[in-house]
Amino acid sequence: MLQRTPAARRGKAPRAPSRKLTRTVKPTGRERTFLEDELIVTKTDLKGRITYANDVFLRLSAMTEAEALGAPHSVIRHPDMPRAIFWLLWETLQAGKEIFAYVVNLAADGDHYWVFAHVTPSFGPDGSIIGYHSSRRTPERRVLPVISGIYADLKAEEARHENRAHGLEASVGLLQALLKEKGMPYDELVFSL
Repeated sequence: MLQRTPAARRGKAPRAPSRKLTRTVKPTGRERTFLEDELIVTKTDLKGRITYANDVFLRLSAMTEAEALGAPHSVIRHPDMPRAIFWLLWETLQAGKEIFAYVVNLAADGDHYWVFAHVTPSFGPDGSIIGYHSSRRTPERRVLPVISGIYADLKAEEARHENRAHGLEASVGLLQALLKEKGMPYDELVFSL
């Protein structure tokens, strides 16, 4: 069974108020883009609740600052994103390492936008993880068809299983097999495309 238990939970980070979101957003199929010199920046607490969001994030996600702060970062999760990628992201971050990943996000109005994300843990004075920081740039457009194909395969594997946990486990196995076949970790794979 896959574990998503954080390696470090001792630090004290600023806490965003926690709240449940009740809206369901359906994808429109319309893509948003942003300029190459723009950078999307967010910070989250240990539970993934947004504690900071810059103007570029707010514009692309079609959210106000009041809507974003305290919301789980998963509020922008697009249904086409495989859970295996987020599993990899959390495993890497909770091990105290950075990760680079292509991600398609879902805005509050149903539009989507692709990013090339660099996500890092934030450390407190005692060296414990106190939150997470994400900077996102425009993606390499030529890479998106390749990434979309990989992600579609992972999503299909997840969907083959009635049990969500088994689907995630199978999808992670498929991702690990791909990385083994390529002879490189995920970060190197996305930079090699």
